[in-house]
Amino acid sequence: MIDLYFWPTPNGWKASIALEEMELPYTTHLINIGKGDQFDPEFLKIAPNNRMPAIVDPDGPDGKPISVFESGAILMYLARKTGRFYGETERDRIAVEEWLMWQMGGVGPMAGQAHHFLKYAPNLEPPQDLPYAKDRYRTEVGRLYGVLDRRLAENEYVAGDFYSIADMSIWGWASLWEGQQQVLDDKPHFTRWLETVSARPGVQAGRALHAELRGDHRDKQAQGILFRR
Repeated sequence: MIDLYFWPTPNGWKASIALEEMELPYTTHLINIGKGDQFDPEFLKIAPNNRMPAIVDPDGPDGKPISVFESGAILMYLARKTGRFYGETERDRIAVEEWLMWQMGGVGPMAGQAHHFLKYAPNLEPPQDLPYAKDRYRTEVGRLYGVLDRRLAENEYVAGDFYSIADMSIWGWASLWEGQQQVLDDKPHFTRWLETVSARPGVQAGRALHAELRGDHRDKQAQGILFRR
């Protein structure tokens, strides 16, 4: 059983979806980011950047246990371990890694900032309603989704004609497009892809893991922990 250290967020979903899609048995350990579990010394031994998700695989390389932190690294590790969702050729794998890095360096950080300044910052004490920051991140997320739409005009999935860990990495953030104040009317290929991936049983199961625990982080104590206020 792989140990999954998790909270139901777009980054957490990457790992839970991958485990479901790859049919790997796992045990979930909740890391309540609103209560500060991510700073627990024992968790920091496996996730030194105090972020979830992280995994511990008792059957790692050479049959020895290994811990893996960072969602992109987890996806690549699990794909190599199972030989699934990484493509069949070296060119496939290059495409998967290109779009996985695109998500890690672009969609995740930019959409995360959009959520922060559009949803959370205006409700802080004192309120931080910053039009420049809101416009900047909303616009950049829109640009990135335009890049994705153009890519999907020529490919069924992000890396090509096959579903991969690149799709898993992007889907969680992209599925929250409304909270990022985006529109889909001008992104038909993005919309088609979003619906296709959302219909996959593995995606649905990974997204549903402890879904009841998702919150809006409006609690002042949680804000102080999450946003270091």
